[in-house]
Amino acid sequence: MSSPKRTKPSLDMTPMVDLAFLLVTFFMLTTKFAPEEPVVVDMPSSVSDIKLPDTDILTISIAREGTIYFNMDGKYTREALLGKIGEKYGLQFTEEEKQAFMLMSSMGVPVGNLKEFLSLPAEERKAIRQPGIPCDSLRNELADWVVLARVSNPKLRIALKGDREAAYPVVKQVLNTLKDNNISRFNMITNLEKES
Repeated sequence: MSSPKRTKPSLDMTPMVDLAFLLVTFFMLTTKFAPEEPVVVDMPSSVSDIKLPDTDILTISIAREGTIYFNMDGKYTREALLGKIGEKYGLQFTEEEKQAFMLMSSMGVPVGNLKEFLSLPAEERKAIRQPGIPCDSLRNELADWVVLARVSNPKLRIALKGDREAAYPVVKQVLNTLKDNNISRFNMITNLEKES
């Protein structure tokens, strides 16, 4: 009697390859990249581990040299905000300028320079050193940005992101701006420090 022929086991890898491509596609489509910021802010550390939500956030950044930057998520909320700023300051924005504002990250230019800034190509906007949003007693444009942003999206949560070397008077001006507009609840963004 002859012994039965043995065949080598085979493994079909097609389903595994399909699964790998599905996972890669899923992660590519769901990943949210952090936008490029106009200035690096070296935040202080804390042990608080409260997480900010991913949406409905208005971020006020204070750079080391005291310049103030404004950022808000939501393309269409940003478009509504730009319309309200235009109404308040008597500015008309083109569709290209609106699109640029909807897609840009933090911005820190006075309203008087906003149209000119938005009309620049994206690469030129990134190369320009932004002077910051005025927040002094004579011209507090930050207050207008914050108030009109909250009108555009009442669910906004405000977060402050200040450089650890920022001068206290500038931080105080920002805090006074929030206080003067009856905003007493806001978050401070810090680096997480390990508890010992």
